[in-house]
Amino acid sequence: MQKIKIGTRSSRLALWQAQFVAEELKKFFPALEIELVKIHTTGDKILDAPLAKIGGKGLFTKELEIQMAAGEIDLAVHSLKDVPNELPAGFKIAAITRRAQPFDAFVSNKFFSFDALEKNSVVGTSSLRRAAQILSLRPDLQIKNLRGNVETRLKKLDAGEFDAIILAAAGLERLGHSSRIRKLLTEIIPAAGQGALAIETRDDEKILRLVKILNDEETFLAAQVEREFLREIGGSCQIPAGVFATIDGDKINVRALIASTDGKKIVKTSQTVPLEKNFGLGKKIATELLDGGGKKILDELIGS
Repeated sequence: MQKIKIGTRSSRLALWQAQFVAEELKKFFPALEIELVKIHTTGDKILDAPLAKIGGKGLFTKELEIQMAAGEIDLAVHSLKDVPNELPAGFKIAAITRRAQPFDAFVSNKFFSFDALEKNSVVGTSSLRRAAQILSLRPDLQIKNLRGNVETRLKKLDAGEFDAIILAAAGLERLGHSSRIRKLLTEIIPAAGQGALAIETRDDEKILRLVKILNDEETFLAAQVEREFLREIGGSCQIPAGVFATIDGDKINVRALIASTDGKKIVKTSQTVPLEKNFGLGKKIATELLDGGGKKILDELIGS
């Protein structure tokens, strides 16, 4: 192929991600001409409501898939954590890049750590997963919805709307805001795929062959387990659930949880199994958590 078009959302972080993929491809295919095509998604346009209430992750991918189906772009670059567990027919995740920092970051102008937050401090996050785990650790805090791109969220913090905000550390680091990170919240289980980039394509053999060179096998394997877990519990941004898999030699480590939105009810697990037993592992762990109280939590969420 002589030229490809990469579809991307227009935020600074999304453009960084698309440019990163373009530069990585150019390392292997120096003669390849690459054009970035900015596409405004519904998720970028509706910023005054929690994502869980307006349709979920698909709001960030649907418009890009429409453009791919029409042949206007050849592939799309996403934060993997923003990609729905089920893709429309004819689309697939062709490659997943090596995972960057997977954890959430504590950002504050007033407090040096999460533990130092005073009672009734206002913490901003757009994630039910983060909110539930924060409240499970600190039920004395107030959670306030925070939407918008990274710069918008930091501006709201700097304007005094929040005492602290929680963001994905990878996004802050990619945009040169590492100095804003007070602490990595390793005790909070990340979202499935957090820190990794997904390259979504049509089921097109030429494009698939082109981008598979960027696939990181360990990250892809870990992400399969994470996404399988979410798929089994019916997980989306509308469910406070987290899952994080890492590969250590011939073993795979998995942490996962299902929680109520107020953080008062949580079922979780931490397991290490031989890597050879990874097939169906996400489903197995999901079943264990559902049977151990997770289903009751989810039924209450649906009924509320």
